[in-house]
Amino acid sequence: MKNPQSDRRKFIKHSIAAAASLAVTALPLRISGDSLVSRPVQMRDRRKEVLAGVSPIRFAAIGLNHDHIYNLVEVVIRSGGQLISFYGKEAALVETFSKRYPQAKLARNVKEILGDNSIQLVVSASIPSERAPLGIEVMRHGKDFMADKPGIVTLQQLDEVKRVQRETKRIYAIMYGRFESGVTVKAGELVKSGAIGQVIQTIGLGPHRLNLKSRPEWFFDHTSYGGIICDIGSHQCDEFLFLTGSTKAEVVVAHVGNVHHPQYPGLEDFGDTTLRGDGGMGYMRVDWFTPDGLNTWGDDRLTVLGTEGFMELRKNVDIAGRAGGNHLFVVDNKETRYFDCSKEPLPFGDQLVNDILNRTETAMSQEHCFLATELALKAQKQAQTLAFKK
Repeated sequence: MKNPQSDRRKFIKHSIAAAASLAVTALPLRISGDSLVSRPVQMRDRRKEVLAGVSPIRFAAIGLNHDHIYNLVEVVIRSGGQLISFYGKEAALVETFSKRYPQAKLARNVKEILGDNSIQLVVSASIPSERAPLGIEVMRHGKDFMADKPGIVTLQQLDEVKRVQRETKRIYAIMYGRFESGVTVKAGELVKSGAIGQVIQTIGLGPHRLNLKSRPEWFFDHTSYGGIICDIGSHQCDEFLFLTGSTKAEVVVAHVGNVHHPQYPGLEDFGDTTLRGDGGMGYMRVDWFTPDGLNTWGDDRLTVLGTEGFMELRKNVDIAGRAGGNHLFVVDNKETRYFDCSKEPLPFGDQLVNDILNRTETAMSQEHCFLATELALKAQKQAQTLAFKK
């Protein structure tokens, strides 16, 4: 049985360490009008606040349609955020959420949350096509917004989100998988340190188990989820930019298809694309073909090729090898190294909370967020439809 006092001590210790690491951040970017000015900013030190039980921000959840809502909520709570209220349309989802977070008030409607001036952030895992319209309203009401991926499902939505974000100066964040992946965080640090030289290419593979019986109706509606590259592939587009350092990129070629599930005509079960950036090349493949024999939802992999070596990230499983996930293998001209990244610090939540408080962009720049989305949407739109012989 867990010791509550032990858990509390561990939480405080982790929170102090995270806050301390943030306090020494050298040059975060402060938002100034439409431009970003690189200058020292005093990061808010939350060590005393955590010890005193003071919450840095108050936030709410709107849209409970995907279980990722719990990831979004937990990221903010771990960084000291206080969940004030929530709203969902579906009674069963509301009941489950309220049992997990009894401290949060069920709002009568969305307007009640938008009108609460004490709430600084809204998180959402609503039906994907509804996330951008909601985020626009959230920003217009003076609040920051964080959506599950995909945060935007059409290029038209992207244009509108970008316009409103520029006008309001609010944060529009999308929760990409690397923010909760210790192995990806570690890989990024090693790439920046020059461990494999200059990055040439990333190869991201994102297989998923389909679990047909548990899927809601919107999962099979292309207009609701935006297509397989828009949805799952947004993770790989984000990682490509992150690891190559590209700030400009284009789609070279892309494919999508429903190759094995004709009974669900709105479903795409396979997609791939090649990207070309000013910092390197990228290839990604996403699919819904993880077999039941694997002990996790997918063998999510990422290979990073550099001029002086390469690295492979085995995020969820090392098949027939080490237990658990977060495995990193790095090969250079001297040796082959293995890193267990299961306990790697995850700074995104703390950085996001500090960005909300200080109006900075340390968790993820707005340009990066929108470019990763744009690449996924353009690849989805340009994709050739596969048709195989039966």
